[in-house]
Amino acid sequence: METILRGSTQSVTISPEWLVVIIGERINPTGRRRLAAQLREGDLSLVRQEAQAQVAQGAAVIDVNVGAAGVDQVEMLPRAVAAAAEAVDVPLAIDTDNPQALEAALALCPGRPLVNSVTGEEKSLQAVLPLVKEYGAAVIALTMDEAGIPDTPEKRLGVARKIVERAEAMGIPRQDVIVDCLALCVGADHRAAAVTLEAMRRVREELGVNLVLGASNISFGLPDRAAINDLLLAMAICQGLTCAITDPAHTRRAILISDLLMGRDEFAMHYISFFRQQQG
Repeated sequence: METILRGSTQSVTISPEWLVVIIGERINPTGRRRLAAQLREGDLSLVRQEAQAQVAQGAAVIDVNVGAAGVDQVEMLPRAVAAAAEAVDVPLAIDTDNPQALEAALALCPGRPLVNSVTGEEKSLQAVLPLVKEYGAAVIALTMDEAGIPDTPEKRLGVARKIVERAEAMGIPRQDVIVDCLALCVGADHRAAAVTLEAMRRVREELGVNLVLGASNISFGLPDRAAINDLLLAMAICQGLTCAITDPAHTRRAILISDLLMGRDEFAMHYISFFRQQQG
């Protein structure tokens, strides 16, 4: 199961047979006042800087999100995507819940991007999947629908199956749907991580698709968040995770070690190279 993304000059293959792909998350104004302020002013300098820094730190795909109060996404998202594409050669993930902004960004994004995201809600399926098909993109499928985020692995699998089947019915191949089983705060629900991990196992086993996860929500409000996030990623990789939406500056080491222990890093070359860079 290979999902192939392309930037202006570089391609990335997401697959259980390859190293876990890091999707850099830092171009997102949520909780980042400086970035939000710059976006409101039409200043894209930090977007370019963050794209370049994340690639240098190990991100193979760059997520671009401009959703903040006072920001016109339809006008700003295409500009931010263009700025990131000028700054780096890797593929981009276009991150928005606004279909008009998504279409505007897809129209000028080079290569073959990843759409972040579609849900099992009917309005989302009808708005997003036709754009994914029209522009030949891949898409992240969030396991949530009109009822919210299901509280059992079986229900999350059901939402994932619904999205995959709808995509295939529209001519979007299964390999171009990457499922996110959604990490929720374990401090609020002690079963949250266990449900997510079991849902991932079931989705991978029964649907065969690639899996993505953003780990940071799992540790919200708890001490030593970085350790919790790293361990969740390691456990998720054991359940079939093939790409992660994360900050490469904080999680690359844990992901590389997980790949090494899963037998994907021959002679530990990637881990040794990373370690030498850190020491140098």
